[in-house]
Amino acid sequence: MNENNPTGLTTRRSFLQYLAMLAVGGKTLVSAGSARAAADAAVVAVDPPSRWPEIPRRKLGRTGFDASRLVFGCGAALSRSPNDALLDAAFEAGINVFDVGSSTFYGDAERNLAPFIKKHRDDIFLISKAMVGVDVQPDDEVAVAQTQRAAATWSERLDQSLRELQVDRVDAYYLMASNHPTIVGSDEIHTAFEKAKQAGKVSHLGLSTHQNAEKVLEAAMKRGSFSLAMTAVTPAGWYSWADKGILDDGKAMTDLEPFLARVRASGIGLVGMKAGRYLAGRKYFGWSNPDAFDEYYSDKAKAEQLSAWQRSYAYVLAHGMDIVNADMQSMAHLKENVVAVANSDRVFA
Repeated sequence: MNENNPTGLTTRRSFLQYLAMLAVGGKTLVSAGSARAAADAAVVAVDPPSRWPEIPRRKLGRTGFDASRLVFGCGAALSRSPNDALLDAAFEAGINVFDVGSSTFYGDAERNLAPFIKKHRDDIFLISKAMVGVDVQPDDEVAVAQTQRAAATWSERLDQSLRELQVDRVDAYYLMASNHPTIVGSDEIHTAFEKAKQAGKVSHLGLSTHQNAEKVLEAAMKRGSFSLAMTAVTPAGWYSWADKGILDDGKAMTDLEPFLARVRASGIGLVGMKAGRYLAGRKYFGWSNPDAFDEYYSDKAKAEQLSAWQRSYAYVLAHGMDIVNADMQSMAHLKENVVAVANSDRVFA
């Protein structure tokens, strides 16, 4: 008997957990052919999502959907291989919004999500998206021919996504990487969406943007067709994909709150993304910024047992975002984000 563990309970429990992990992981490895999926299945066998904190929900703009405040971002997680164990764990944890994207950018992600959708289609809000093939910068002049091409590409890629996902309809389809108000507000995009909606292919129009967010959102509000907008935002303000930094406009997220409230009041559900991306820095330069947002947190928030990434997700939810999209490629990432979202209102009350 171990003198440091006289009852033997911990050792026995650990041994049984180890056996369970081996059994479940081995079975998944055989069926899925993926070591990553096998590892995730093994982990969830001993730490089931039913034991995790409860994910809060919120009505998502004019969609009226009672959405989990954490969105499972499927693009990177499923671009190369399936991982049903991770998807099933997310669903069991309470996530009911799943966001993916066209194979033109996300590889096999839509195809790898299809089996999961078949099991849960009536219980989830399904989002996909695609770039519209018009290379314009925020200050460029946009011709009618360009908005026509953007609308035609959006329609073509919606049809392609439906085939890849093996569904007749998605709940929302985004104009991905939207950066120009003229395209967002164009009659051509609006008409393409209305035709697709009447055909039963899509219920809601959305957009995603890493650039020019305020002007793009203004155009979306004016147009009135958009139900969702996914924007790159951090506690320090808008995230800029172009330079992998924070937009230098002097506006932290607290400064943006009145504007974000106006967007939500117009009926557009706001989805945050890249909330913690800046913290990771650039691996090929060998640096990261784990303390970059600490100046925006109270002493109480900094004292919480949360990682820097968890605080960033919790913060954006508490300061204007309805829900937050997270790229979760492992069970550890999934649980970490569930904990962050579940504690957002408490930590930043």
